[in-house]
Amino acid sequence: MNKIKNNILRTFFAVILFTAFSCDEGGDPNPGGTNTQQFAGDWFIDLTDSDGNAVVGHALHSTYNTSANNNTMWIDDHENGYVIKCKITINSNGTFSATDSENILDSGTVTITEGKIEKGAALSKAGHRVDKISFRAHFSYDAEGYDILYSGHKRTGFLEDEY
Repeated sequence: MNKIKNNILRTFFAVILFTAFSCDEGGDPNPGGTNTQQFAGDWFIDLTDSDGNAVVGHALHSTYNTSANNNTMWIDDHENGYVIKCKITINSNGTFSATDSENILDSGTVTITEGKIEKGAALSKAGHRVDKISFRAHFSYDAEGYDILYSGHKRTGFLEDEY
């Protein structure tokens, strides 16, 4: 009986050890990043029209990688601003643009010019040094030819910087 008990205990401990050590991934567990990660994030952006009239203040936008993981990103206002979600092409120096990019949240297309993300060029609401974003967007359905001017700063996540 003792022999059976010892065999059961040995088997039990063998299973425990096997389970504990068989979960090792091996290799490099760091998955890396995306091609555009240095420009991705959330932004508080003020919008004005071509005449300088305020359209929306401190609208939360996001920039994030596309599934292609190349030099394209999404700009998305989550319907907080002028209703924009389109792909942009971004360069390593932070300049970006789009020509007749499909606006997924609204009808038509968007052309973005003068786009740039500048590292450490803005101040948050509470005075923290953050990245700045600015661009000019023209929506195809706007027959008047107005552009919307976007200018804002990166979201810090600090409570004192929220709008």
